[in-house]
Amino acid sequence: MSYFVYILINNIVPISIMIAIGAVMYRAFHLDIKTLSKLNFYVFSPAIVFVKLYESEMNLSVILQVLLFFALFFSLLFAVIEIYIRIRKMQRGMRIAMRNSVIFYNSANYALPLNQTVFGGNAYTLSIQIIIMIMQNLIPNTYGIYTLNAHKSTWKATMKTILSLPVIYAIPIAVLLRYFHLPVPSSIHLPLTYLSNAFMATALLTLGVQLGGMKWEFHFSNVAVSNILRLIAGPLLGFLVVWMLGITGLTAQALVLSCAVPTSLSSVLLAIEYENEPEFSSQAVFTSTLFSMFTIPVVIYFVGFL
Repeated sequence: MSYFVYILINNIVPISIMIAIGAVMYRAFHLDIKTLSKLNFYVFSPAIVFVKLYESEMNLSVILQVLLFFALFFSLLFAVIEIYIRIRKMQRGMRIAMRNSVIFYNSANYALPLNQTVFGGNAYTLSIQIIIMIMQNLIPNTYGIYTLNAHKSTWKATMKTILSLPVIYAIPIAVLLRYFHLPVPSSIHLPLTYLSNAFMATALLTLGVQLGGMKWEFHFSNVAVSNILRLIAGPLLGFLVVWMLGITGLTAQALVLSCAVPTSLSSVLLAIEYENEPEFSSQAVFTSTLFSMFTIPVVIYFVGFL
């Protein structure tokens, strides 16, 4: 019950307030969703990836183990959603949006504070979550953009779009600086920290603006399936993978918990930026965040047995 109350007060309520502010701002001033989307893609997202990666402390063996887990988990999750969308014979746009709503999950502004709460600020479990966060920032900005552009652009043009994203360069630069223990000048690190801290607020306001401008023709069946696959199938596959790999203890607990969080704002930002089912994507993020209040405590209870 304490986890339920904590998640409600410290995750759901603050997130809902930010989303509501965005919706009200749209109704009052008709904010430009495209401008907000570009700020997230080109400014705030690469900043948070760089700062979190540069400031984290990660052991090579842990990194390799987490990456192996993520590769297997992501492949299984992708296979499950692929089976569903093929059975339903969805059109291309909805197929991509449905897939993104399941495989892209909120590993940053939801999973990081959740990880620190559940594990009492443990630096080791935080490092695990940061690795997952990095992968969950990299894939939407590469694979996610490729799938949305492949049918309407040449391979060369699509790659040009991907390579124009700052996050692609933020990751290797942060890794190299971290590996060689090179300090970032305070005149650069400070503004990056400010931008990193602005990511969550701007992303949630963007979601609120999108929701505020929607007609709310609810995609009930698709949203429900998306939520089930993200919030229930996700952690179940996480349990399966740690069992397959023989991972136990804190590592297993942190990895499974990372699989249980709601749909990422990245799916909404991609949908808005490339005009692909933004209403469905926004509804999937909003409802999965809301229902995670009930599913996350259950996952937390069961990871205690790992």
